[in-house]
Amino acid sequence: MQNIKVLVVDDSLMFRKFLVQGLNEQPGLEVVAEARDAYEARDAIVKFRPDVMTLDIEMPRMNGFEFLKKLLPQYPMPVVMVSALDGKVFDAMQAGAVDFVNKPTSMDREEIRRFIRQELAVKVKIASTVKKSKLKMAVHTRHAGTDFVRPGKREIIAIGASTGGTEATREVIENFGRNIPGVVIVQHMPQGFTSMYADRLNDICQVSVKEAKSGDIVKPGQVLIAPGDKHMRLVRVNNMYQVECKAGEKVSGHCPSVDVLFHSVAKVAGNKAMGIILTGMGKDGSDGLLAMRKAGAVTIGQNEESCIVYGMPKVAFDIGAVNYQLPLDQISDKVYQLLR
Repeated sequence: MQNIKVLVVDDSLMFRKFLVQGLNEQPGLEVVAEARDAYEARDAIVKFRPDVMTLDIEMPRMNGFEFLKKLLPQYPMPVVMVSALDGKVFDAMQAGAVDFVNKPTSMDREEIRRFIRQELAVKVKIASTVKKSKLKMAVHTRHAGTDFVRPGKREIIAIGASTGGTEATREVIENFGRNIPGVVIVQHMPQGFTSMYADRLNDICQVSVKEAKSGDIVKPGQVLIAPGDKHMRLVRVNNMYQVECKAGEKVSGHCPSVDVLFHSVAKVAGNKAMGIILTGMGKDGSDGLLAMRKAGAVTIGQNEESCIVYGMPKVAFDIGAVNYQLPLDQISDKVYQLLR
């Protein structure tokens, strides 16, 4: 089996060398070129035809976001952003990047090697599985939201997503009106970025969006996003739905885990809930979604054609956890239909 060819783009010579060495140490990966800015990167793409590119956000002459906007229409390829704690990474995701990792703040060699082994190499391998046709979908304009008419018996909407999910989740909740039942979301994302992601969505959506904290009440018109380093569970206190956010060991390979959220929703909300599983690698959320369906919840899975990575929704569908499997752009309409 051929190695995955990687292009590393970063303006820091020292960090770039660490990335090149570290990625070359990982089985199945081969760094075929490195570049310090967008112009060198473009030449390297033409010459070496890499399978995946890692890209820094802040670079001289042209930043990573602008480069992506110019690059992907000409050379569709999976891109993993290597970003400091910066909201611009979500601009890059909207421009078509597949995923991102949080750039280490330390230049300690062992810490960087651990970061490459446990985070970056994993994301690069996942990105290499994304078909180029899916990348073109990622830059489509999303349609505007609509007002909700009247809620039915469903009181909770729980959503889980991973790779490709920042944009998929945005498209779904951007079409939710202010009277939508309370929404709880687990999106696999590093600590710190979830708060910026919530703020970004809050600015563009009709619903209110915030990073969740323990004790937050789940109420109509509000979306709560699990913190990047804590599991989020639905609980019932004084006849009200609330969330509980606590650090813990990884479940189904993640913290926060979609399974943790979905299992809690199945237990607490039962047939008054709706579950949605979106694009992502692995199986996190599939068991929890099955538990929700068995408890009487209605469940939706994103279909293969519209997924950046058809992993989590596929496993959920295969084990019988999904009532309705739909293209991404039909999910919010189906939510309204089911609520009515």
